[in-house]
Amino acid sequence: MGSKEVSDVDWQGKRVTVAGLGVSGLPAARALHERGALVTVVNDGDDERSRAQAAELEALGITVRLGDGDTLPESTELVVTAPGWKPGKPLFLAAAEAGVPVWGDVELAWRLRGPGAAPWLAVTGTNGKTTTVRMLASILEAAGLRTAAVGNIGVSLLDAVLGDEEYDVLAVELSSYQLHWAPSLRAHSAAVLNLAPDHLDWHGSMEGYAADKGRVYEGNTVACVYNAQDGATEDLVREADVEEGCRAIGFTLGTPGPSQLGVVDGILVDRAFVANRQKQAQELAEVGDVNPPAPHNIANALAAAALARAFGVEPAAVRDGLRAFRPDAHRIEHVADVAGVTYIDDSKATNTHAAEASLAAYEPIVWIAGGLAKGATFDELVTGAAKRLRGVVLMGADRALIREALARHAPEVPVVDLDRTDTGAMSAAVREAARLAVPGDTVLLAPACASMDMFANYNKRGEAFADAVRQLADESA
Repeated sequence: MGSKEVSDVDWQGKRVTVAGLGVSGLPAARALHERGALVTVVNDGDDERSRAQAAELEALGITVRLGDGDTLPESTELVVTAPGWKPGKPLFLAAAEAGVPVWGDVELAWRLRGPGAAPWLAVTGTNGKTTTVRMLASILEAAGLRTAAVGNIGVSLLDAVLGDEEYDVLAVELSSYQLHWAPSLRAHSAAVLNLAPDHLDWHGSMEGYAADKGRVYEGNTVACVYNAQDGATEDLVREADVEEGCRAIGFTLGTPGPSQLGVVDGILVDRAFVANRQKQAQELAEVGDVNPPAPHNIANALAAAALARAFGVEPAAVRDGLRAFRPDAHRIEHVADVAGVTYIDDSKATNTHAAEASLAAYEPIVWIAGGLAKGATFDELVTGAAKRLRGVVLMGADRALIREALARHAPEVPVVDLDRTDTGAMSAAVREAARLAVPGDTVLLAPACASMDMFANYNKRGEAFADAVRQLADESA
């Protein structure tokens, strides 16, 4: 499929099936209905929330089928899917057999942009996407540009594209799911922050996962930003079909080479968007301007700066935007210092790659870990962190996998194994961690696992940790 604008699509009477209610499905169904399409929404669930959403759409004249997301409605000409629906689902297999194209909500938003629409600066990667996109938006705002952080970050791209607000540029977070279903997306510039095994059950293989991430580079016009310390991201740039003149721009925590951004003596510098990149470097900000200045967060800042510079943003705006940025909750968030021990909430570290970055930021550490492993193994993570560990407190369904890795690679590190999943388990974990810690240590919640075995989401897990730490602080006061 080529990169058509909305003017190429006659929606009037076009039979479109929208797969899935929710954040993306509802605005997609409404937008298509308003343009004259004959919309049928199919949804796996048939619960109270789904029925309420269905009633809302049916009042507009949109057909909704609940409890059957597998059957392709007759005469469907296009399927627009929620990003999380797996490619192997019977609905999509039927669509492929019938020659019916499948778009995601991102693809639909791209196709529905009006003339002169704001260009997109896109970010993907296994970890750090939301932080980087929000940093980027902060930098763009500091440059006086009208922008918004949108996409997988929680604000629907459709709402941003079709709303009344006019933007100069959009900072867009894209998941591998969204990219899989976005064949004609062409960003101004894009970044892949890192690549590590994740969502392999959805993509089928690491190769499939990487290929979907790499779609973000297709058709870039100015810059493909890659992680110079993660060769897989550079490989994706090499494989991408980009516009003539588009440049490969690396970022590194070390001294940058030409066409890279990096760090020199505590300063973030640019050797890519300067007049003489062989001999010149432009100071952008100090490491201390990044909040918090953990290594992986500095990498996020460099990626955001690279995309902003690709869009023509001046160095002072990079500095001001990074200074103004405040990270979301549960991302290496300082909770409190109690009895000389620092307590850090990184509940968002839901996989080994994220936990590895978090563990690299502190020492010595009492590590609280565990939850749902999602098929992950922990030997490499434990081997890398072993010298930093004062002790470990394990909780959650798959904690035995981490315990066994610790026994193999860090047998001298004390381990507390909490065999409980009740609401008081996190409080017990914090108290055990406090018992193991000595002044100068960091107690770090970086679970390396998903939360759903014990908590509704990583936010609830982080809140439970913070509540337990504050209780400990009150008792110590």
